[in-house]
Amino acid sequence: ATHRVLITNKHGEKLVGLLHPTGSNRIVVLCHGFTASKSSGVIVDLADAIIKQGISVFRFDFSGNGESEGVFQYGNYRKEAEDLHSIVSYLYQEKYDVAAVVGHSKGGDVVVLYASLYDDVRMVVNLSGRFYLEKGIEERLGKEFLDRINKEGYIDVTNKSGRNVLYTVTKESLMERLNTDMHATSLSISKECSFFTVHGSADEIIPVEDAYEFAKHIPTHKLCVVEGADHCYTRHRKELSDAVVGFITSKKARDTTLED
Repeated sequence: ATHRVLITNKHGEKLVGLLHPTGSNRIVVLCHGFTASKSSGVIVDLADAIIKQGISVFRFDFSGNGESEGVFQYGNYRKEAEDLHSIVSYLYQEKYDVAAVVGHSKGGDVVVLYASLYDDVRMVVNLSGRFYLEKGIEERLGKEFLDRINKEGYIDVTNKSGRNVLYTVTKESLMERLNTDMHATSLSISKECSFFTVHGSADEIIPVEDAYEFAKHIPTHKLCVVEGADHCYTRHRKELSDAVVGFITSKKARDTTLED
């Protein structure tokens, strides 16, 4: 059975989540990526794999995404970390033991930030997160995005035809991204926190080099590179699930390379 749960964040917005109870009080929280949701294929497949191990799962939409209340914003890393804190606090109140928080893509950055801000989850899993947050912006916002946003105060990102506005990037939200320092964040994560990064060697959105940077700077870090996998593990869902489940259930995970 799956239960729909509403949890209010610190801004009074209702976050919509799905609780998959297995009878175990051990639970894993799954966090989606940019413009994605709790129903993204990579999140749903991970949930299924973890539930099969008898561990409960909670997956949810960040504020402004999916079914949750709030306005969608570019950047927003700290607010999303606060949303995650509202979820984790709720689960502890409900007598769950939060075994791990797992984030994909932008959600990976959110769980890294979470681990540096809060000391209440002992296992953190970053799937294909971006280390260099100053990179990858031009691909979405176009060249000279800083000049444009300084001049206009915002940038509308449209679909390929240019007819529909997908989202608006404000100067404030862009600056929040540019001022989110993953190097300093990584260094401030507690040595008590078990940290695992998974990244595809053929990631077309965030280069695998970013994964090696997390590995270099986080104190208790394990790294798994999935050979041939793209950003969403389109053809490597089983390898991804096996790696995540293996880490969560073993705690003795070693640095590995999964062959294609």
